[in-house]
Amino acid sequence: MVLLIFFAICFCASVIGAICGIGGGVIIKPVLDAFHIMDVSVISFLSGCTVLSMTAYSVVKSKMSKESHIDRKIGVPLAAGAAFGGLAGKWMFSRAAALSPDPGRVGALQASCLLAVTLGTLAYTICKAKITTKHVENPAVCVLIGLFLGILSSFLGIGGGPINLVVLFFFFSMTTKAAAENSLYIILFSQIASLVSSIVTKTIPDFEIPILVLMASGGILGGITGRSLNKKISDRRVDQLFLSFMVVIILINIYNIYIYLG
Repeated sequence: MVLLIFFAICFCASVIGAICGIGGGVIIKPVLDAFHIMDVSVISFLSGCTVLSMTAYSVVKSKMSKESHIDRKIGVPLAAGAAFGGLAGKWMFSRAAALSPDPGRVGALQASCLLAVTLGTLAYTICKAKITTKHVENPAVCVLIGLFLGILSSFLGIGGGPINLVVLFFFFSMTTKAAAENSLYIILFSQIASLVSSIVTKTIPDFEIPILVLMASGGILGGITGRSLNKKISDRRVDQLFLSFMVVIILINIYNIYIYLG
């Protein structure tokens, strides 16, 4: 039953993640935290692997179908920065876990950071029609932006999440669907870097292989479903779905902070 619940969570989160470009981890991580079945480091790792599976499918499929909206002049330096950010975020999480003997404190820190990011994202999304956006093209600036996104992605164990979309909206004036695709591209590289770091430093937490297999399968199937649905719905519907789940994520993180610190 637990395995089926994990599969269902990853599938539904990845469907939403593929549609909105938030990767799914921003839903998977806090929802699994709320169950308090596993240590936060294990959940972060499994969530990252699930997001990696989903984004790998989505990005490769877009490339193969020649339907990609990724501008390589912007996307490549963003992805490069995200890869380095993924390494930095992984190191920051390891340091936070080492400095705190109580895993609950680390979980509360992650939930608090994610809550702040989600609240900011929600506020921006509601007001974005009134905000003048930029058209950044400088590769060095793109790398720095990717670095920031990669750090958040890896440290919080969410893949990328809503902050990616806000950054892509504001700095690059992307449409909702273009931002969603570029967000998944950034997430892919940050999660690859994070996973490689875990393997090289031998910091992969203990977990049951069947759980990872089911979660990754749910991520891939969710990516397939979400990609199909994304083609059939308008940008307006994507924005509405995105806003709805921001509210849900905020409530879940408030609950997690209360439980971890309680």
